[in-house]
Amino acid sequence: MGEAPTTVSATSGSRQASLFAVQFVKGRWFSLFASIVVMAGAGATYLFGTYSKEIKATLGYTQTTLNLLGFFKDVGANIGVLSGLIAEVAPTWVVLLIGAALNFFGYFMIWLAVTGRIAKPKVWQMCLYICIGANSQNFANTGALVCSVKNFPEERGSILGLLKGYTGLSGAIMTQLYLALYGNDAKSLILLIGWLPAAMSVLFVYVIRIIDAPRKPNEIRVFFHFLYSSIVLALFVMAMTLLQNFVSFSPAAYAGSATVVCALLFVPLLITIKEELALWNDKKQLPVATPNSIALENPLAVDPKLPPPEAQQNNQRSNTPGCFTDICNKPARGEDYSILQALLSLDMGILFLATFCGLGTSLTAVDNLGQIGESLGYPTKTIKSFVSLVSIWNYFGRIFAGFVSETLLARYKFPRPLMMTLVLLLSCVGHLLIAFPAPGSVYVASIIVGFSFGSQLPLLYAIISELFGLKYYSTLFNCGQVASPLGSYILNVQVAGRLYDREAMKELARKGIDRSTVKELTCIGSHCYRLTFVIMAGVTFIGALASLILVARTREFYKGDIYKKFRVECDPERSVSSNGEGRLVEMKGKAILEAEQIKQPVSFIR
Repeated sequence: MGEAPTTVSATSGSRQASLFAVQFVKGRWFSLFASIVVMAGAGATYLFGTYSKEIKATLGYTQTTLNLLGFFKDVGANIGVLSGLIAEVAPTWVVLLIGAALNFFGYFMIWLAVTGRIAKPKVWQMCLYICIGANSQNFANTGALVCSVKNFPEERGSILGLLKGYTGLSGAIMTQLYLALYGNDAKSLILLIGWLPAAMSVLFVYVIRIIDAPRKPNEIRVFFHFLYSSIVLALFVMAMTLLQNFVSFSPAAYAGSATVVCALLFVPLLITIKEELALWNDKKQLPVATPNSIALENPLAVDPKLPPPEAQQNNQRSNTPGCFTDICNKPARGEDYSILQALLSLDMGILFLATFCGLGTSLTAVDNLGQIGESLGYPTKTIKSFVSLVSIWNYFGRIFAGFVSETLLARYKFPRPLMMTLVLLLSCVGHLLIAFPAPGSVYVASIIVGFSFGSQLPLLYAIISELFGLKYYSTLFNCGQVASPLGSYILNVQVAGRLYDREAMKELARKGIDRSTVKELTCIGSHCYRLTFVIMAGVTFIGALASLILVARTREFYKGDIYKKFRVECDPERSVSSNGEGRLVEMKGKAILEAEQIKQPVSFIR
């Protein structure tokens, strides 16, 4: 007799747990966590400085050829127009699966070439492989970033900083994992970055999507919790990176370090569970809204002059500009631009120039960091620490650009283009430290270059979303970074690569050695990159001036409330008290929609 209530209670508890699990998996917060994990594996291109020397030595490339590979890596990583266009017409899971396939194919073929498992590929084939592998990063970016920004539009700066911050950390994270799995073998690192990011995308392929759900006020508090967990991860990875340069780690120590890294990477899952539990408890306290619980005063008092709601919606759709229409009739800043309206605007042209100068010079510094350390006589372990420092401070730059720029914008109307100007000026200092090195200055230069490089992408993405709207954001933010590989080709291949090879040839001539007797060109000395990075500093300064012009053009726009239209859904006037027993937030019933259209008051009857 007494067992029946217990059985019912157990059944009810099991059903409640199942319902919560469904809500959790389908919720915005779990989608954000999945995006964090995917983005933490989407920064394999930043490890090029670690394994590039292995490619150069194994395949007998010159520095110019290696820089050509670096250029095609940057082309793949930054030309994401295809992923953006696919995202406009296909669901997110298709975008993520395509990215996973490209990632595995590209890097797996490079690994086969470097390990000698296939015949030595031609240079154009290696360029194609690395371009395909790097291009997969855009599919992960498009899937994770666009969905998260549209799920949390009012916190887009924080979202972009957080997710791109994890991408900046991914190089250091995967370095710890490959040391634990494969030991100090750069060839195996190429294999790891082939299969691991692809596996992450496949694991969360159906979780990351645009979710239409009510937004709570003050969600920025939750994002700061995500921020704190990521800072702990960054500090731990930085400590391990520096410690491994001074202490010889055993395989067990490497395994322990990698385990802690994985545990810290999954701390945001606990924050996600907490937020979904809060939503679950709020939902249980709310009154159940049934068709009979909503009454309209004068429901039939519809203005006969107004067309029916369906006709109004059709008119709105017909008045909305298409992707490639109304090129000259541009809307106000902040409204939804069509693709061609945005691409042909002067604001986008200025952003293109600033991106060409800023990201082009930063990519040149990052891609040549291994050779810079070698030319200045640093040992291999120290050179790897430079690459890890760039990755870690890349993370801090992204976090800074996202959270700090969002806070300054909200409190003081500090325009994001001005933040970009300051970041580019800081980047000039890093380039000059490489051009005129002092003892230990490359450590400082690595930090500055990594920080400024990381800051530019979240700022670029946020500025594009603010100036041109979110309707075609998946295409526009990928178009906005096209200037980066162009800058990389001109500055990295045509300037840095040629100047380095010229200095190396001068050294061979001084030693009386013929070029044909040397497998790879190597230059030793501070003169190897001096002229190159004086040029980089000058180009970056031009980018800062371009960004300053954008500041002047958009100062009035940033003085206003640029997120006003996204606050309708959590407007306190739409919240209804229910005798202290809970709040009914954002009722989306058809009756309410009709009441708003006919401008009649709504009463809620319990």
